[in-house]
Amino acid sequence: MQIRPCIDIHNGKVKQIVGSTLRDQQGAREGMARENFVADKDAAYYASLYKEMGLCGGHIILLNSAREEAYQADLAQARAALSAYQGGMQIGGGITAESAPSFLDLGASHVIVTSYVFRDGKLDEDALKKMLRAVGRRRLVLDLSCRRRADGSYAVVTDRWQKFTSYTICDENLDRLSEQCDEFLIHAADVEGKRAGVEQELVRMIGAWQKKSGFPVTYAGGVHTYADLALIGDLSQGRTDVTVGSALSLFGGALDLAVLQQKAEEWHAR
Repeated sequence: MQIRPCIDIHNGKVKQIVGSTLRDQQGAREGMARENFVADKDAAYYASLYKEMGLCGGHIILLNSAREEAYQADLAQARAALSAYQGGMQIGGGITAESAPSFLDLGASHVIVTSYVFRDGKLDEDALKKMLRAVGRRRLVLDLSCRRRADGSYAVVTDRWQKFTSYTICDENLDRLSEQCDEFLIHAADVEGKRAGVEQELVRMIGAWQKKSGFPVTYAGGVHTYADLALIGDLSQGRTDVTVGSALSLFGGALDLAVLQQKAEEWHAR
């Protein structure tokens, strides 16, 4: 279990938001997303900090839609962060097969995609093949961020976590997609940014699958105490990496990143 750092960018600023409140701003009033924190420091500051701490494999997420004017401001912040930490962070948000290689050239270790390969409520095999041709399996992270359906299953959601697909998080689907990418990133969208505890059943499911597959997965969503980190370690038997955002003191919360990193290392050493 490792701590994976994050930099979420919205309207050209580093922010932490409640994930389920995010919407396109075209035709919507400004500020609809509920914000937990808006940084006065830029993305390059956080990337440099993560580099100094030796935290790698984290993700930069552009939260505006590529259709919005603000996406260009997000891109400027992302470029600065990638320059500050060459090869140390992944990037996602509005990335296509055409744009993906340019992010790798800027210094991203991987590109992260969801909506590009999940369209009209299902996996688009052609789009996935096109992305693989553009960047290769070893530079691709599939974001399988999900929400719980009425039947208890977890379904992948797209378009800033607002649209359900028919693609569920289950062993068969994870086995299949793990052959097409280097890692999975899974946000539990229903608890993302709420600091209200983790999706325990989801973490347990991911950890059980990792026990069989050995495939890397990073979980995000709901962590707000050090005990939550230990819970994820217990539920996944230390196999699942963790991203913490709003709960960090860096982003207005109570948890210290260095302490969190130390506790993850201590759990791993048990």
